[in-house]
Amino acid sequence: MSVFSDVSEFYINFQGKKGIIGYTEMKRPVYYVKVSFSESPVLIAQYAIHAREYITSYLAMMQAEDFRRRGRTGTVYFIPAVNPDGIFIAETKDPLYKANANGVDLNVNFDARWGSGAKNTRIRGAENYIGEFPFSESETRALRDFTLAVKPDITLSYHCKGEEIYWEFFQTGQKRKRDFYIARAVSEATGYPLKSAGISAGGYKDWCIEKLGISALTIEVGKDSLSHPIGKEHAGSIFSKNRNVVGAAITAFSEEKWN
Repeated sequence: MSVFSDVSEFYINFQGKKGIIGYTEMKRPVYYVKVSFSESPVLIAQYAIHAREYITSYLAMMQAEDFRRRGRTGTVYFIPAVNPDGIFIAETKDPLYKANANGVDLNVNFDARWGSGAKNTRIRGAENYIGEFPFSESETRALRDFTLAVKPDITLSYHCKGEEIYWEFFQTGQKRKRDFYIARAVSEATGYPLKSAGISAGGYKDWCIEKLGISALTIEVGKDSLSHPIGKEHAGSIFSKNRNVVGAAITAFSEEKWN
């Protein structure tokens, strides 16, 4: 079984609202499942935008089922595999591959100071290529359009590895206070420290913060001592540290203690 087969089976068997946000460059569907207890707050959690980080797809499925059992408030859209084309390449050809089928690193293809990141390249390949222009890829356009349609209050982007959380992207004032409060709550829920991303740009988190003005976190899972791609056998321990993330983010946003 492949990762995408596992995600597809999960999607088919999921008892609840679900759908497709769009299709990849190779016409694979990008699935989502929805778990809702109240109209607000709304959260999008997206996973495996980097191909070799497909361990996060298993985390997504575990979190979605757990939140459906234990959740109390909020609406959450889980997108387990944003980059199934890249996952296929990582599974069958190049285990360290991060990009999509076009050789574009999807997490530097968003319109948020696009092309200004320290590691950005203009050479198509396995990682860091920014694309010809922001949203040049079908996957980033699908995630953009879905986000604009859903209008979330918070987004979570799951990556690996390092067990740390990134929350900043030039926000100021009350928005910065809000985002720090939510990030701190997630840090407490996971035990992961808050970190600065340095000179990075063009990510989904960056776009959500700068262009949409919403809270957005990138959460890196898996111990730094592990090698890419992190094996499925580590999914359980990763989930145990991230089990309460969605609830913590929703609670922190709802408390509005930054005002």
